[in-house]
Order: sequence, then structure tokens, then C-alpha cells
Amino acid sequence: MQNRPHFKEYVMARLVTLAVAVFILCVVLLLVLIDDNQTVWTAVFVIALAFSLFVYAVARGADRMQKELRTINKYLSHIDKADEIHYKARFFTQEFEDINQNLIKVLKASKKREDVKQRYNAKLKLKNRQRGDMISAIAHEFRNPIASIMGYAQTLEDDKDIPSNLQEKFLNKIYNNGTKIEALLSRLVLWNKFESGEATLHPSSFDMYTLIQEVKTSLEDKYPTRHIVIDAKSYVIEADRTLLDIVMKNLIENALKYSKDEVYVSIKEGCISIYDKGDGISAKDIGKITKKFYRSGTHTWDNSMGLGLAIVKSILTLHQSKLLITSQEHEGSTFSFNI
Repeated sequence: MQNRPHFKEYVMARLVTLAVAVFILCVVLLLVLIDDNQTVWTAVFVIALAFSLFVYAVARGADRMQKELRTINKYLSHIDKADEIHYKARFFTQEFEDINQNLIKVLKASKKREDVKQRYNAKLKLKNRQRGDMISAIAHEFRNPIASIMGYAQTLEDDKDIPSNLQEKFLNKIYNNGTKIEALLSRLVLWNKFESGEATLHPSSFDMYTLIQEVKTSLEDKYPTRHIVIDAKSYVIEADRTLLDIVMKNLIENALKYSKDEVYVSIKEGCISIYDKGDGISAKDIGKITKKFYRSGTHTWDNSMGLGLAIVKSILTLHQSKLLITSQEHEGSTFSFNI
């Protein structure tokens, strides 16, 4: 493809051609009409000087316009990569000023679209990473109980002469691992409701102290060597009993898992606290442990796909409350909320 001339080249070529043609015509007319040679050549000199000044002035203007067109073209050629607008040229015609203003509008709109695109891509990457984390967490958490069920079932299948007491023990193990899988699935279903915004409150009036006693009995059966100390009196509230049962079970069981001494539960002036004397939580983890699928490098604060504390946080948010966490490493942690 043949290269096209630049703006200044095009204008000057046309202008010089026209100027030379007019100059020659003027010279011919002067030679024909004027007999005095000195007068003729003086007039020719004046006309030549005038044409030169005119061509020079037009050349300067064309050069300026070409620079401004190059600047505009530079912005347009990098419109997708322009981060900021640095354009301070002063235009001597209204048309170029209008082009400048419209260009600024286009650049701003393009940058806004690019920002929206980047935010969308970031959200998409986050969702994909979370989906990968969820699949990895599900596979990790389901692998152990499924392997146990298969192992005990295979043993019972292969050895028909296993003593009845050992058979009962194996069947109990199979049942317990099946219950664990059911709990994992229930937690996934519950979290999906929170994610989709389908979770709703079903408030009723009940005694929080009674609920804590029930949770204590249930968990002490599961952890027979551990003790839960309750420092509370009757405290009647209006809330969703089922969801708060999940909150208390999660918080108290976490305390049981990550401490060796007693776990304490108290109700004081509407504040419900669960505290332990365990390993505590590091400063870098304390702000992250309620995020979904989060797992600390030293602790998995919830062994059910990293959703336990995230669900607690969501339930309390539904109740217009907030989970407060204070902790010191090697001294213990306190989880509390007002309701």
C-alpha cells in the first residue's frame, strides 16, 4: 500500500504548486503590461516576498496543526492503555478544541469501562478460586470418613468370624462417619442458603441459658473427657433458636478442639462469651478466620471446609449482631456477641 503524505506535506505541496503558478502568471502579466524593466523586477521582488511570507505563515500553521493531530492520534492509538489524561494543548480553532474535549470524554469512558472490566475479572478469578477451594475442601473433608466407612465395611465383608463386640464397634464407627458426612452436607446446604440470600429468620421466644445447657450436654457426650463451665442465669430472648443453636455448637466445639482445659461460657448484660485457655490465634489470622474457606497455616479453626465461623458470622449478621474475637497466643481466645 502506497504511503500517504502527512498533513503538512499535503498542504504545502498544494500551496507551493498554487503559489508558483500564480507567481508565474503575475510575472508574465507584469512583463506584458509594464514597459519599465526596473519597475517590473521591483514588482516581481515584492510579489515573491509576499508569496514567501504567506507560504511561511501557512507552513507554521500547518506544522502546529500536524503536531496537534499527532497528539490526538497518539491518544487514540493507545486508548485501551491510557491510565491518565495529560493533555494541555491550546487549540487555535474551535474545531480542534471540540475534538480535544470529545477525546477526553472518550478516554474517560474507556478508562471507566476498563476499570469495570478489571473489577469483573477480579471477581471472576475470586469466584473461581473459591470454587476450587470449596472442591478441595469438600474432597479433603469427605475423604477420611468415606475411607473409614469403606475400610470397616470391607473388614466386615472379608472376615465373617469377627467377634460380635468388635462387629458392633465397627458398625458404630461406620455410623459415626456417616453422621459426620451428613453434618458436612448440612453445612454446605446452609452456607448455600446464606450465599444465595435465601436464609431467613424464624424468631421465637426462648431461654438462651437453656439452649446453652442443651449444647453442653450434647458436646460433653461427644467429648467425654472435657468440661464446659457455664456462668449464666436465665436469659430470655427473641431470636431464631435453630440458628443460634448452630452458633453455640460451632463456637463451643471450636474452643474444645483447640484447648485442653475447661471451656467457659458466660452471659453478662446481654453479651454471650465463649472463652478458652488454648493456643490462641495469631494477629495475622484473627481477622481472617471468619472468611469462608479460610484455613490458617497452623490451625484449621473449623474442620468442616472452613465454613463454621463464616456461618456463625452470617447468622449473627441476620440477627443484627457481630462476632467479636479477642485472643493472645499461648493464652487463649474469647468469642463473644450481643443479642
